[in-house]
Amino acid sequence: MSHPIDMAASSDSGQAGRERLLVLLAFATFVVFFQAYAIAPMLPELASFFKVEAREAGLAVPAYLIPYGIATLVTGLLADRLGIGKVMLSSLALFVLLVLATALSRTVETLIILRAITGVAASGIVPLALVVVAKLYPYAERGRPLGWIFGAMAGGMAVGAPLGVVISPAIGWQGVMVLVACMASLTLVLLWCRREWLSRGMKMPPMTFSSVLTGYGELLRSPRGARTYGYVLVNSMFHSGVFTWLAVYLDQRYGLSPQHIGIALLGYGVPGLLLGPLIGRAADRFGRGRLLPLGLGLSTIAVLMLVEDLPLAWFLLPVVMLSLGYDMTQPLLAGIVTDVGRDRPGQAMGLNVCTLFLGFGIGSLAFRQLMDAGFPIAFGMFAAVEAVLALIAIRLFRNETPKP
Repeated sequence: MSHPIDMAASSDSGQAGRERLLVLLAFATFVVFFQAYAIAPMLPELASFFKVEAREAGLAVPAYLIPYGIATLVTGLLADRLGIGKVMLSSLALFVLLVLATALSRTVETLIILRAITGVAASGIVPLALVVVAKLYPYAERGRPLGWIFGAMAGGMAVGAPLGVVISPAIGWQGVMVLVACMASLTLVLLWCRREWLSRGMKMPPMTFSSVLTGYGELLRSPRGARTYGYVLVNSMFHSGVFTWLAVYLDQRYGLSPQHIGIALLGYGVPGLLLGPLIGRAADRFGRGRLLPLGLGLSTIAVLMLVEDLPLAWFLLPVVMLSLGYDMTQPLLAGIVTDVGRDRPGQAMGLNVCTLFLGFGIGSLAFRQLMDAGFPIAFGMFAAVEAVLALIAIRLFRNETPKP
């Protein structure tokens, strides 16, 4: 079997070229996460528009995330076979059309179905952006560019969460979807202009179903791969479960308007947007094994603060801490995945993003079920799980030290 082309080794792909492509990939990532995180804060408004309970409208979140995660298993393999450029651009074009179609929804059932289809369509964007980064940069230098990609994710969260809910009273939630489609269209045009460069990504011979299963088995069989993917899953469940229902919590606990909910959530994603590359550099310098337990512990403390039923004036602090905890964990875990799966980059990153978004969807559903016992119980149980992860990570990731 021939090996993938290493874009970092191409004679005409210098530092400036790969940095320009990195910016475009980060922008594409920003758009995808902007629309993903604009939905959750608008749940009270969606419930009112469709005349259903917030719990029912909340199904629009996992309806997008779970199909997205499952579909990444296919898009990663398609990228290995057909090339990154074809799959990514096709995925982005479908994303634009489906987001516009979502704005036409007249029932919550239609909304949920279209969100599920949109999740499938969007699955070839961010995972393949991460694969490109893995090919452009050697492992020892990968922290900074991965920091940019995950910083763009955080930026999408930081802007999408508050902006969507703040502007929706003026333009409607449908207007927010149209805005997303416009940004995605711009992204598509910019990446289309770089399609020849992008098409130099991986293209591998066809694989049999048996070889595909063997590849996943190899990724999960090693202790390093198993623990990394396991942490990606449980940590993503924690963060999505808490974040998805924060707007409902603010609505029920403090009776905030949509605009004030947006302001209260403003701190989520800001640390990653501002500090993502710096966190990546710190991971390259000091090792991921040192930063991971700190990020998990910080997330635990943030949610424990929510258990205490903070005064509204203090609410921004745990939101910022929660976001910083995410930025100190998931990007670092993705960096490990790119090294674990360096011989099967498309498949490895597809499995990573599949695990990540399945965790997002399952976490949202799990927290929804725990809400029957009250927000303090739900927050407390999620914090307990994250605390256990933090303690175990000290030993499990102790060998994730800087590589020369």
